[in-house]
Amino acid sequence: MTRLGLAFLLVSCLAVPLGTNAQKPATLMGNVYYADDFRPARSVVVSLSDSEHVQLETQATTDNGEFRFGGLKRANYTVSINASGYEPVTLSVDISFGSDKGIAIYLKPISKKQDSPKGSTISTHELSVPAQAREWMESGQKKLYHDKDSTGALADFQRAISAAPDYYEAHYQAAMAYLTLENRGEAEKSFQKSVEVSGDKYGEAAVGLGTVMLDRGSFFEGEKMIRKGLQLNPNLWLGHYELGRALLNEKRISEAQVSAERARLLAPNAPIVYRLLSKIHLEEKDYPALLQDIDVYLKLDPDSPAGIRAKQLREQVRQKIGSENFTPASAKP
Repeated sequence: MTRLGLAFLLVSCLAVPLGTNAQKPATLMGNVYYADDFRPARSVVVSLSDSEHVQLETQATTDNGEFRFGGLKRANYTVSINASGYEPVTLSVDISFGSDKGIAIYLKPISKKQDSPKGSTISTHELSVPAQAREWMESGQKKLYHDKDSTGALADFQRAISAAPDYYEAHYQAAMAYLTLENRGEAEKSFQKSVEVSGDKYGEAAVGLGTVMLDRGSFFEGEKMIRKGLQLNPNLWLGHYELGRALLNEKRISEAQVSAERARLLAPNAPIVYRLLSKIHLEEKDYPALLQDIDVYLKLDPDSPAGIRAKQLREQVRQKIGSENFTPASAKP
């Protein structure tokens, strides 16, 4: 099992005494992007309203598309944006159980009614790839993700690469197959090749390469590469997850939480995101939020070994929350 697909096991880190969780002021922050090309949306007005729809504050985004509302009570809020030429955004945000909340908002252009033939979304790059290479690619993906045949999948991806050496998606998928085969050295080479032949324009490959760098201890270079991948594709939830993992490892807790929240926004059904959030909330000693993380995780992954241990942990935390003397038993993944 690789670190690209492997999250922290929650119970392995819960050896911290529990105490009370003071109701400190909360912060709601985020970034606004244009969905058509993923550019940061600068100077866009973001409005914050309370649960009664009373507007509390407005703020223009920075050059990086960032906004930040601080000093808030823990409650439900509404974030809204009305930008000319783009669909209105109204987003309900609950910060009842957390001191900080990070979100990502993507502005969609107001579409003009027009019919387009089915299949017209194929990119110029895809059209330039020989049909035989695309067929090998499709076969390899089926074997890797559906049949769980990593060796057979790798052979298909290599055939696709042989037919189209600049097929950077095939290099990326070959790296994923190498990871499942526990061959990280070849995986890193394939990720690097995907980055190179794409002309540094394929965010997925940059994130994959950065993750492998993190796993071998090159934290600075790994974080840098992951950030590069997210610049290319801000919608890549796994990139936000891996960045959050890196930042948590560096004890940059508030930044890690922003990345984790963005990953959750983009992939609300990915169990590993809630494992990361649980570690962050543990570091913050935000135990109500920790329980919420465990509850969501258990809905998504109740029967795995990690899920069974999480059930046991949840009961321990629920019973002992607020006890200064309680230290949950740790366990290895």
